[in-house]
Amino acid sequence: MSADRAAVEAAIKDYTDPYLEKNLVAAGAVKNIAIDGGKATIDLQLGFPNAGYQGDLTAALTERARKVSGVTDVVVNITTNIVSHTVQKGVKPITGVKNIIAVASGKGGVGKSTLSVNLALALVAEGARVGILDADIYGPSQPRMLGVMDAKPESEDGRSLQPITAHNLQAMSIGFLIEQDTPMIWRGPMVTQALTQLLNDTRWDNLDYLVIDLPPGTGDTQLTLAQKVPVSGAVIVTTPQDIALLDAVKGLKMFEKVDVKVLGIVENMSTHICSKCGHEEHIFGAGGGSRMADQNKVPFLGSLPLDITIRESTDGGTPTVAADPNGRIAMIYRDIARRVGAKLSQQAKDFSAKFPKIVIQNT
Repeated sequence: MSADRAAVEAAIKDYTDPYLEKNLVAAGAVKNIAIDGGKATIDLQLGFPNAGYQGDLTAALTERARKVSGVTDVVVNITTNIVSHTVQKGVKPITGVKNIIAVASGKGGVGKSTLSVNLALALVAEGARVGILDADIYGPSQPRMLGVMDAKPESEDGRSLQPITAHNLQAMSIGFLIEQDTPMIWRGPMVTQALTQLLNDTRWDNLDYLVIDLPPGTGDTQLTLAQKVPVSGAVIVTTPQDIALLDAVKGLKMFEKVDVKVLGIVENMSTHICSKCGHEEHIFGAGGGSRMADQNKVPFLGSLPLDITIRESTDGGTPTVAADPNGRIAMIYRDIARRVGAKLSQQAKDFSAKFPKIVIQNT
């Protein structure tokens, strides 16, 4: 007896995807369901990197499809198609970059740079082509975090720079162009010009995502990026205590005012687990990030613990996701990366790069 296609589709509709937060049929991810006797083949296409999720997704759909009368075998094929998504009006796309994700915080000391580099590495681990731009001109930290402090970008044409590659991640920072102990005594216009040049004059190589690690606050650099750089979405980083949340809300509101979609909030240093006795304590308070997300009607992407290994690995030049890719904390970063990618995948697509240029000539 052959299985019924409609029954298989109804069965997999019962599964709510935790990242898209809807069933896969409604999300448009089910491209085909083929029935051959008792064999059901389900073809899926997801718009976000998902390497670490495919096993769980396959198992969940297989379990549901097998309950359909007549189904004796289930095959789930999963492909990924990451496309460009819309940005602010009047801003041109960056060559070689599909999507730009800005990581921001209202104040310093909340672990934004650490989150930025591990988010970028987590997207790589999930199967995407990723770059990171260190936009903190005064205090660049990504060269140290990636273990490439002495690297110098090459220029093949004398006008553009090749990004530095570390841990399969393309990177650019003002820290590659100056000595480590050289202070950047620049006024605002010089900083924004440097940021614009680093972004546009780097030969990014076919990136699905470029993560921009912004300096804290809502000053010139942030406004330049929000108004002149094609940002697909922003991630806000905070810690649970009220003083950090107050500043984080300012960053969130800034992006809303310049029509940049806030993809969600990440709460850093949410809890501390004693390495000696295992006691868990909310040193900076509990649940502040999720409350902020609820109050501002944006997604809560996840929380990360206050853990000494995160600090040790970034100081050592091999961030957590690269140092311990299958560890508990790396899995949290990868889950957050999938959520960021999934939120972005549901935004409108940008087809501007596919439109031909129309030139009118007098003949």
